[in-house]
Amino acid sequence: MDKENKPYTNLEVWQLTRKLVAEVYAITQLFPKEELFGLTNQLRRAAVSVPSNIAEGCGRQTPRDTINFLFVTRGSLYEVETQVYVALDLSYVPPATAEALFLLVTSCKKLLNGFINHYRQRLT
Repeated sequence: MDKENKPYTNLEVWQLTRKLVAEVYAITQLFPKEELFGLTNQLRRAAVSVPSNIAEGCGRQTPRDTINFLFVTRGSLYEVETQVYVALDLSYVPPATAEALFLLVTSCKKLLNGFINHYRQRLT
């Protein structure tokens, strides 16, 4: 069964991005309370949008539509990465924690790029 016919919940990229969401939520619980409606909220929303956009893309009719959602997903991964840098700069996360998140984001990007390439091949 190819990727288009499998439920998106079976996709490794979707599963790994759910792990990213859990990590972001765990880490942001340690942020200062005054950041609840600032960086905490923004980072959580960006993280949640990653697996959500993969799911929405998988529900689309055409490979082109799916690719568009996967590009939005990739943008959200870069947003999460940048916000972790900001959290690191503000000393909200220790360097080792930030590095672990950067590695997880990089793994998500690699899987996502492979998924995008899979759909691009269907366009030709």
